[in-house]
Amino acid sequence: MDRGARLGVDVGTVRIGVAASDPDGLMAFPVDTVQRGDGDVEAVAALAEERACIRVFVGLPRKLSGSEGSSAEDARAFAARLAELTSADVRLIDERFSTATASQAMRSAGRSAKKQRQVIDQAAAVVILENALDVDRNGNLGAVTIEVPRKGNDD
Repeated sequence: MDRGARLGVDVGTVRIGVAASDPDGLMAFPVDTVQRGDGDVEAVAALAEERACIRVFVGLPRKLSGSEGSSAEDARAFAARLAELTSADVRLIDERFSTATASQAMRSAGRSAKKQRQVIDQAAAVVILENALDVDRNGNLGAVTIEVPRKGNDD
């Protein structure tokens, strides 16, 4: 596994949760919640650059059937714009159940649904990033994630 920080991003319709890893990719922790709207992609790109991230994982919200809907379309568009603004490798990773997993963990820790709203997006981003770190450690990055190409790049 390459050395360098990674970012996990949970793209929602109202907010974007962001999590980061340590440079060795051992653990993920919540970083920020960015409001959707003007400058949202730039804000996430700035977080990636501040942390000198080598990779950014954007959650791809698929339906239980595996098909993609409007949320997945939105995540793909966000990832494409992000790839243009950062030097980090941007990859999509299946994020089914990330918010549900984060919410369940927070409930188990005694956090009410009302208190969760403020940080659930960050917690979902942590789940996305932890999954991505496991995939990377197991050498399955190319098989499990989708690389987001930059415009004009024929790779």
